[in-house]
Amino acid sequence: MKKISKVLSVAAMVLAASGAFADEKGTEIMQKALDVEKPKFTESMVEMTLTDKKGSQEVRQVHEFGRNHDDGKGNKVTDVVMLFLAPANVKNTRFLQKENHDKDDDKWIYLPALKQTRRVNSSEGSKSFMGTDATYDDLSTRGINEDDHQYLGEESKVAGGTTYPNCAKIKEVPFDKKSSQYSYRITWVDLNTYVPVYTEMYDKNDKLVKVLTVPTITNDKGYTITRETKLENVQTGHSTTLKIVKLALDKPIPDRVFTQDFLNTGK
Repeated sequence: MKKISKVLSVAAMVLAASGAFADEKGTEIMQKALDVEKPKFTESMVEMTLTDKKGSQEVRQVHEFGRNHDDGKGNKVTDVVMLFLAPANVKNTRFLQKENHDKDDDKWIYLPALKQTRRVNSSEGSKSFMGTDATYDDLSTRGINEDDHQYLGEESKVAGGTTYPNCAKIKEVPFDKKSSQYSYRITWVDLNTYVPVYTEMYDKNDKLVKVLTVPTITNDKGYTITRETKLENVQTGHSTTLKIVKLALDKPIPDRVFTQDFLNTGK
């Protein structure tokens, strides 16, 4: 079971999971992070910046739609559509992810060069999404019972220049080592908002590989909104930053937007 990721999605930016035998306090905190109230609909314009180790940048414009809804079985799930508008090398690429409560999320991508939509297979989970620092697996947070969440205490944490004075530090270790591309993650959860504001991801050799930071959180219409995130691969020096430049909340979005037909046509 997976939950929509917040690594590269403005519609839902929370990393959350816990395990049946997990530390009780760690589980409780991560459950609260998962349960943070989300808007029913989000529509945003996002500036995505890819930066290499030499400092060269590619700035992308992305139109994103998100919805949180009941799957008909009493489970809250999130769907996301991303439309790449610029620059020319990614223009008209479109991506759809539909969350499933009890199995891997469904993912499709429309490739304008091929003029067709294809399903992203689970075997592609470790591949980079659109040249960013997130893999396809990173786009979905792990299931609630897949990881042991170990509470390591409370401390302040600096994330992208922002100081969060009261954070819970949680170590997330997969029960099944083969189920994750990481050996473990360490997450700092801001106890004022229950947003994970800093996450370290360690590779199979227990070496730090990626860091996710959240420098900007706002309260909009009663919702806690992550306005900016940065995902950096510390081993390659490459990073991906997302920044919301325009946001609409709870403005109804037609069901057809969250379909493969919409990916094919963009309208």
